[in-house]
This record gives sequence, structure tokens and C-alpha cells, in this order.
Amino acid sequence: MTGTLAIRQDLTLSPDPRRVIVKLFVPGEDAAVARTRAQALIDRVAQLDEEETGRLLRDTFHRFGARHRDLDATFHHHYDLVRHRIARARDLSPTTRLLVGAYFSHEYAVEAAALCNPSMVAHPDQTDLGAGQLRVAVSLRQIGEGHLSSIGFATAVLGPGRRLTVADRSGRLAVGQRVGVRHRRDLLAAGLAEEACDNEITATVLDALPDRYDEATFERVLGNLPPDLLSRRAGLGTLEQLRRTNAASYATTFSADTALHERVLWPATPAESNGLEDARFVRFVDESGPLYRATYTAYDGRRIATRALASSDLRRFEITPMRGPGARNKGIALFPRTVAGRHLALCRADGETIGLTCLDGENRWKPPVPLHAPRDSWELIQVGNCGSPIETDAGWLVLTHGVGPMRRYAIGALLLDLHRPERVVAQLPGALLSPDKADRDGYVPNVVYSCGGLVHAGELWLPYGASDARVGFATVPVAALIAAMMESPAPGGRDG
Repeated sequence: MTGTLAIRQDLTLSPDPRRVIVKLFVPGEDAAVARTRAQALIDRVAQLDEEETGRLLRDTFHRFGARHRDLDATFHHHYDLVRHRIARARDLSPTTRLLVGAYFSHEYAVEAAALCNPSMVAHPDQTDLGAGQLRVAVSLRQIGEGHLSSIGFATAVLGPGRRLTVADRSGRLAVGQRVGVRHRRDLLAAGLAEEACDNEITATVLDALPDRYDEATFERVLGNLPPDLLSRRAGLGTLEQLRRTNAASYATTFSADTALHERVLWPATPAESNGLEDARFVRFVDESGPLYRATYTAYDGRRIATRALASSDLRRFEITPMRGPGARNKGIALFPRTVAGRHLALCRADGETIGLTCLDGENRWKPPVPLHAPRDSWELIQVGNCGSPIETDAGWLVLTHGVGPMRRYAIGALLLDLHRPERVVAQLPGALLSPDKADRDGYVPNVVYSCGGLVHAGELWLPYGASDARVGFATVPVAALIAAMMESPAPGGRDG
């Protein structure tokens, strides 16, 4: 029966190589040699006469200007990043400086390789809709050259009934601009504790900082440290650790004239240098009102780190690290509200078991309570969540993923007690959605995977990545899904 519960939509989203941004390009990035290729390139550009320089620049703007926002400012910025290599930068004309910036730029197709792992939340704008309709924001993991991931978006309208309409995604993309943020002392303390960085310098800094502080206050506190502390053997290393830990929190914003589908959350810290992966968005509601929250995996090419994201409007995003034993692996998914005053999240701290973790008073996620371990044949390698729990009258609906033979990913479901989520009420017998012939081939074959759906008009709307090649959509009648799960309740209700 479970194989017929999910109804696939005909509509899919495929990677679009026309969706491009402009990145810094430094040929021969190789600081070990005295004269880099970058230096030689600048010299060659500087030797062009003004007529040729102007012609090249006009041609570049003609070819690329309509594809990007404010290309002039981008070239200026890239010139500023490399001008330290120019012996007599002041002698270069404004045209030559722009052309240098153009030579140190390149287009990057953010989703040329793959598009996958979506999550879905109600859109901030619900105007101009008909009866039975809901506008949603769909987050997407988009992968380009070098397996570099970023977070993109699409806008869609659900309903009436099972109708799905996805808005056009064309337009000039914009990368968020990093802006100042009010840092939190408790997050800094949690990060230092996690790195086992506890000495007289860190204690003095934490004692001097207010609960919330800006970058200028942080640097002022560091600048006022007593010399007898700074001169200690660990002084320089501790200062570096303080700055590195503090920089993990930042904010990025987009101009008001960008549409949601034009916004790209791009790596902004060393920990994210190889990508932002698998964002799980949820619309969190408490006494202060609704707030978009998400978790994602930051990857630097060797290590992963979990990050939390918050936004009131999906235009300004504040990013903070997640700390503690419950946040030490991929796949954390936040609950959409507090439960008995607790901030909860699903996690997979051991790499193979779905667990429940709680935020403590020091902003650290506690050791998780196990909820569901690999048990059935289709999930024996590992299990995890497919997004935030969805509240229903019957309990918290948790979409899961399981990995079976030939690393085949399928989607299942659990039901948790509404008031005691540590208690598993029921489990769907078998998989809800598995790779079919249309899903199995792609960038990563034999995978269906989601980072979160929602319920609208009695239907579970489930966006999913199909073999990391495209994004599909399925609907599931919630009542039928709950009924199928109740046919296979957990024996006596499993307590984690």
C-alpha cells in the first residue's frame, strides 16, 4: 500500500547552466613563486594602449553586461583585490583598472552540475492568490564546477487541489553581501569550549564582552588585553582562535529589488569554502512571531560543520554555528516550535541513527536521545531525517531517509508523540518514495532525498532530489499516510 501513497507530479526542476554569477579568478594562484601568473597578466594588461583597452572593455560589457547586476562594480571590486600586485597602481587609468578587474573575473554556473535536496516553506508573500492556494519558497542545493554547492531558491504556488505552478527562474542572480551582525557571547563561549580553548585570555575576553556585541566592540576588547597576557606562549594562537571562532557568525543581505529566485547564498567563511549543503528550512513560530530558520552543512574540503540560519523575510540572513554533541554531524532539522519550552531538533550524531537533541542554557545541543536506528532492509546502512518534523493532530510527522543495497536512498516516515517527541508512536511499513526508472539515473544515481516538505489542504507536499540530477515533487494524502502508519505502531510506543 505504501508504494501507492505518494503521487508524483509531472513537473520537475532541472539544472539550468544559464544561471551564472561572477567570481574572482586568479590565474596561477601560487604564492610560492616570486612572480606569479597574476603579476604577469597585470603587466600585460597595463601595456595595452588606451584605445585597445577601451575597445576590450566595451566588448566585455556588451557580451556580459545584460547577464549580471552592476558588472562595473564587480570589476572595480576584483581590481581592488589584486591591486597589491601592481607596482604603480596610481598610474593606471580608470579604464585599465576596470579591464584588470575583468581579466580577474569569470562566470560560474551555480547549478551546471546538479540541482537537488530541496526544502519547502510558506512564502513571506501570500498576496494575489486564489482560494485553496499557497505560495511557497523552495530552497535548493545547487552544485557547479568543482562540486561547489550553494543555496538557491524557487517560488511556487500549491493548489487548488494537487495543482503545482513553479514561477519562472530566469533573471540576473545576486550573491548576498556580507554585513555587520550583533554577535552573541554565549555562542562564542560555546565555540571556544568545543575547541578546548580555555585560558586566561579567553576568560578575560568573555568577561569583558556584553551579551550582544558588534565587531568594533570585539576588536576593542582584544586591543585592551593586558600585555602580560598577550606575551604568554599561547597568546598569539589564542587571539587567532578567538577571531576565527567569532567570524563563524555573520550576516548576509540582498537588495530589495532582487526576487527570491535570484538570490544565492554563497560561501562566505573558510569553513564554507567548498560549499553550503542541504539546507533544511522551517517556518518557526513562537510568541515573538514567525521566523524562517534553517540548518545546513558547511564544508571546507576536509571537514564538515553545522550552521544555523535565521531570517524574517528571506532577504537578510543571519548565520551562526551550531555547537554541542547533538550538532556533530550532518542532517540536523529544527522543530517548527518549542515543545514544553524546549528548542528541539532531529539529528544523526553517530552517522546512522535518527536522534532527538535539545538546546541547553549555554546554546549547546545536548547528547541526542536515539529515536530510530537502521532496522528494515531498505535502510540498513543508515537512516536520517528528510527535513523538519511536521505537526499534525496525530503527532509529529517525520520524513526519513534510509540507505539500502547499492547505496540506494529511499524516503520513509515516523510519527512522534506530540507532547513527548522522545516517544515514537508509529512507523510507516516500508518506504514512502523510492527511486523509479525516471529517478535512478543522475549525478548521484539511485537516490530520492528531501530536506523538508509541508502540509497544505490535507496533502503532504514533498519536494525531492532525484539522483541529484533534478528536483521532483510528490503529494501524499495526510490522512491516508497517518492511517497506514497506525497499522504498524511502535510496540507499546518506543521511548528514546
